[in-house]
Amino acid sequence: MFHSRKERQNEIEILTIEELVPEDHLLRKIDQYIDFSFIPERVRARQWPSFS
Repeated sequence: MFHSRKERQNEIEILTIEELVPEDHLLRKIDQYIDFSFIPERVRARQWPSFS
């Protein structure tokens, strides 16, 4: 069944990182060993006010 372009533009597809990145991907391996939790604090002052 085909949907009109207007109908498709109104659809929302929700995906998780788990669905997008394969289990054996290099990014998952990096994530296991590097703690990136410091990043939000380091960039907070550079964010737009509405994103804080």
